[in-house]
Amino acid sequence: MALYRKNIGSLHQVVRIVIGTMAAIAALTWLAAPVSYLGLLAGVGFALSGLFGFCPMCAVTGLGRQR
Repeated sequence: MALYRKNIGSLHQVVRIVIGTMAAIAALTWLAAPVSYLGLLAGVGFALSGLFGFCPMCAVTGLGRQR
């Protein structure tokens, strides 16, 4: 039994991983220290949701793949 059920598709996962990684790098490169850490956390969280294939907000709102 899995702890979660994937609720985003494969293409959506790839897009989330790419955009999350780019956002984390951009935050560390262009933003000042306190704000850059928040941007880094947001980017990493976005990339991790793509890596696992589960988006908590999509689950709450009922969006995503139907099985």
